Amino acid sequence: MRRVALIPGGARGIGRAVAQALAARGWDVALCYRRSEADAKIAVAAVEAAGGSALALCADVSAADACGELYDQVLAWRGQIDALIHCAGPFRRVDVLAETPEGWRSMFANNLDSLFYLARLVAPGMIERRWGRIVGFAMANADRTTAHTQLTAHYLAKVGVLGLVRSLAKALAPHRITANSISPGFIDSGSIDLAELAQMAKSIPAGNVGTVDDVVSAVLYLLSDEAGYVNGTNINVSGGWGI
Repeated sequence: MRRVALIPGGARGIGRAVAQALAARGWDVALCYRRSEADAKIAVAAVEAAGGSALALCADVSAADACGELYDQVLAWRGQIDALIHCAGPFRRVDVLAETPEGWRSMFANNLDSLFYLARLVAPGMIERRWGRIVGFAMANADRTTAHTQLTAHYLAKVGVLGLVRSLAKALAPHRITANSISPGFIDSGSIDLAELAQMAKSIPAGNVGTVDDVVSAVLYLLSDEAGYVNGTNINVSGGWGI
């Protein structure tokens, strides 16, 4: 039976690249998007071109009810979810003293709450089948809890992702399910201006920004049977930045 992955934030960037790579390895992929319907159609075409089957669904995963509806739709499509790769993670730059309650809450709701809502939904089926993979996305240096005055809410939500992933890992390990996180540094995924990336490359020990393929490789490893004993860890994909 083909395995099924659910990828919130799978319409573009890292999420789309992961979806395409999984399709090439025999997976079917359900991806969700909030506003980028055109990008989702491109992602579906990429998955199908790679030999997989894809389902694109519009969902605001910051809301628990929407996550429940999304989960039900994927189960109606394929009957199970073997891997949750949580790529949803919007960010916004604003000085911490100028941040609004709404902006603050939205960063936590989209980056952290959504992972919790979806993980608690997919876990029972994984427990029943005694196999599953959960991959969350933090950011390089989230494990250091440093100051980020222009990205405070986003950054602290990513720190929370690390804690949530470790709790999930400990709770699910007896059922042969793993939960791990990936912390990208500066990745050319289309979400950051190229001129800014070029400037940031000067502060990266490796001397260059990363590609989506660098991140995809880490995801594929964590989903593999070879990584079955890797649980509760965080992989920095940053070329040495932030460590």
